[in-house]
Amino acid sequence: MDIEANYILSAIAIGIGATLVMDLWNLFLKRTFSLPSLNYCLLGRWLRHMPGGTLRHASITAAPPKSFECKVGWFAHYTIGVVFALVFVVLTSGDWVARPTLLPALLYGIGTILFPFFIMQPSLGLGIAASRTPKPTQARLKSLVTHTVFGVGLYVCALGVSYALRLHHTLAFMLIGGVAIILVLAIVYLSSSKHADRKNSGSAGELFTPGTGPGG
Repeated sequence: MDIEANYILSAIAIGIGATLVMDLWNLFLKRTFSLPSLNYCLLGRWLRHMPGGTLRHASITAAPPKSFECKVGWFAHYTIGVVFALVFVVLTSGDWVARPTLLPALLYGIGTILFPFFIMQPSLGLGIAASRTPKPTQARLKSLVTHTVFGVGLYVCALGVSYALRLHHTLAFMLIGGVAIILVLAIVYLSSSKHADRKNSGSAGELFTPGTGPGG
């Protein structure tokens, strides 16, 4: 396998892993401090309305529910994390994957906050940088911390991938890691979206605190 293919696969593994780290952080906040996290059914609803030409909503919770919106939302959530990781690896020319350092990943993770602030949140009816939420300052701080955790996740996961690269066991590492991540993701998915899937009455569960993921 050539170096470029190794870096691409590494970026995919790092993106999935970093997103998982962030999800575990948000799950910890939800279980310990009762801080709500993003309802990915609403993210899926936003995306499912796009083929019909609706890109922005006055309130995503008021939009008609769509089939498979929860599954689409979860898939999109991890896809966004992978795309962010791929962009980061491209910007660092792959050298960072071989020798990960914390500061670039941390700064990049914080920088990804621009996507939810200026694209996703306004499109969901939450205003620029959560300006239309009941507690915009709290939402912005949560966004900052969450995206910082994503940056730390990039670094931590890159350390594991770098070690696998040195051992020339990249494919085996990714297969084992992929299975583990899918299992954890399934647990998180079932625990957080089962209620919304069951009701799916138009609100897709509770509205979320923006800034709980690469896309939020």
